Amino acid sequence: MKSGPLEAGEPSKDSSLKHGANRGISILDFILRIVAIVGTLGSAIAMGTTNETLPFVTQFIRFNAQYDDLPTFKFFVVANSIVSGYLVLSLPLSIIHIVRSGAKGSRIILILFDTAMLALLTAGASASAAIVYLAHNGNTGANWFAICQQFNSFCERISGSLIGSFVGVVVFILLLLLSAVALSR
Repeated sequence: MKSGPLEAGEPSKDSSLKHGANRGISILDFILRIVAIVGTLGSAIAMGTTNETLPFVTQFIRFNAQYDDLPTFKFFVVANSIVSGYLVLSLPLSIIHIVRSGAKGSRIILILFDTAMLALLTAGASASAAIVYLAHNGNTGANWFAICQQFNSFCERISGSLIGSFVGVVVFILLLLLSAVALSR
């Protein structure tokens, strides 16, 4: 009788293929985390530095629009900053997954924290999206006027920061899917 590769103590080809695929998933996980850092940190900086002043009739009376005029934008900056900090702290674990592609416990921990950060980031971006919508379109029923015709630069920056934050949301969804695939292997 001829013994199979597992009986003879040789590693199977399936095992090496799984580790190679998991290593590829881990490298993609690391790259996506860097993309998410850029998106969320850029969003927090863009929103946190948004400020525009318009002169009124005289030089002494001015209208000013800042991100901290609205609590929703403050929450947006704090949420994106927390998520950026988490992503930076999660990079070493992502590197460990590249080196040791069979690590399961740390991957489960990342899934839990990634899910929490996805919820926080989605909450901040969604709440701010509602305010940005009102800034662009207003609400005639509530007698709120669109301010983006006057504060054009302000509205461009807050809209751009929302795009970066929603890119972070999509990346987190991809990270969760990749971690689930790596765990199922």
